[in-house]
Amino acid sequence: MSRQQIVTILAMSCTYVSSGLCYSVLGPFFPKEAEKKGVSQTVIGLIFGSFAFFTLVGSVILGKYIAHIGAKFLIVAGLFISTGCTILFGILDRAPAGTTYIALCFVTRSINAVGFSGALTAVMAIAAKVFPNNIATVMGILEACTGLGLILGPPVGGWLYQAAGYEITFVVIGCIMFLTIPLNMYVLPVLNADVSHGSYLRLCTRIKILSVSFVVFMLSSGIGFLDATLSIFTIDKFGISPGTVGFLMLGMSLPYGLTSPALGIISDKYPFSRKWMMFLGGVAATIGFCFLGPLPIFHIESQLWLAVVMLILIALSLAVTLVPTFAEMLTYAYEYGYEENLSTLGLVSGLYTAVWSAGTFFGPIVGGYTTQRLGFEWAAGVQGAFSFLAVSKKE
Repeated sequence: MSRQQIVTILAMSCTYVSSGLCYSVLGPFFPKEAEKKGVSQTVIGLIFGSFAFFTLVGSVILGKYIAHIGAKFLIVAGLFISTGCTILFGILDRAPAGTTYIALCFVTRSINAVGFSGALTAVMAIAAKVFPNNIATVMGILEACTGLGLILGPPVGGWLYQAAGYEITFVVIGCIMFLTIPLNMYVLPVLNADVSHGSYLRLCTRIKILSVSFVVFMLSSGIGFLDATLSIFTIDKFGISPGTVGFLMLGMSLPYGLTSPALGIISDKYPFSRKWMMFLGGVAATIGFCFLGPLPIFHIESQLWLAVVMLILIALSLAVTLVPTFAEMLTYAYEYGYEENLSTLGLVSGLYTAVWSAGTFFGPIVGGYTTQRLGFEWAAGVQGAFSFLAVSKKE
């Protein structure tokens, strides 16, 4: 591996860690904080989901025009926007309760999402360009960095919230994100802007790409479901604090981050294994969600240790399923005649980020609604059914 490749993956890794940190920091305390402002469970789900929705919109648009904008500029500008919005989100506790608070939450999160989508779409395109023969391995490393950010986010967020309050929590996270901007400006390569005329419509009508996209969509919806519902369920059911909820979420983030690099290596070395990885991971996710509550039909009492074990199983299943998907989508795009250039990488990475975001938009909204109507136990079972549906044709 050359020096340029080493520093490139270092910069991208820092971006993914800070992004995971920013995304997950809300989980332990924001739902309860929003409830104090008179926000319902369904609207809390919509606030979480709005981030994913505008990430979807931003990914589609920015992925299409990445060759015109420039991948490096897109990363730097996206991180700058995301940093500012993260800090601004920290002063929303001063807003009056009700409609004003809800509207400001939506606006801030939505703008943050556009910056976030630009940065991550460009990072994936650069990764595929700089490491053309080891895409799944690099994605595994980046997913591990995302896992590290997700690991650090809940306990750091819960601890900062308890020790320093709502506002300081977001100022600290925003400053951490800001530190990644000069690093990316200095070390990332400037890629040749070779433009082609591929389209999302043509890409999405290819059955193999559509099939993998559906897997990404359904599995990422599980993460969105947990973001919007897990903290309230565990606080109300087990009487634990927001800080403890943060450490509980370690049960999901830690195994995801630890196993992703090895799974990426396996995916690159044995490409034929990718379909089986997606199928087996989806089945494991189904089991995890069904026993997380657990489903009332099993007549098993909810227990904290069982929730932790199921979160670990869900994390492992997500890693097994999701790590090979980007490499698989890119392989299929080349099979369908797309050129091997930055425009194609932008289209595929934009589509990947878009369907991931669509899932994390769908998950909190549907999860918040089903939890409000049916209770967490049944809602988690429904999410498990979605996971099985996604991979039932992949074996």
